[in-house]
Amino acid sequence: MNAFFYLIPVAIMTVIAFMAYRVLRRWFQIRSAWNSGLTAEARCLKAFTTVSKTMGEHSAVRTTIHHVYEFRTHDGRSVRFEEEDGPMTTVEGDFVTVHYTDGPRVVATAHQPGRRVKEAATGVGLLAFLGVAFAFCVFFMVSFHQFSTDTSYPTP
Repeated sequence: MNAFFYLIPVAIMTVIAFMAYRVLRRWFQIRSAWNSGLTAEARCLKAFTTVSKTMGEHSAVRTTIHHVYEFRTHDGRSVRFEEEDGPMTTVEGDFVTVHYTDGPRVVATAHQPGRRVKEAATGVGLLAFLGVAFAFCVFFMVSFHQFSTDTSYPTP
């Protein structure tokens, strides 16, 4: 039975670590696309929204806009990618400037470099939240271990 008090926090910590990895990976990908200096004109092939609804005491609805872009790299390869949270004013058929990395696996973004502060603040905030949750799991496991191995309390 005591194993659950270790396994559940470890499982939560694993999910937290994976989420932190994904946030950092995406942030570094976008940053490398901005810093590469490579730009191209891309066409918006599709714009659509997804709606996620959270239930509970206070219901909330979050609408996310997605864009599908296609462009040609400087060496002539055609690249198609989807991106979230783009401008609501970009519609199907519009042309936008994309920043991309060169290489076998092209990473591209239509977000403009001026959004760096917002992207960084969002990433830091999310990482801070994940760090607090991770630290709480560690605190919980250490506290449980100390309580369960303390011999000063009489056991019935």
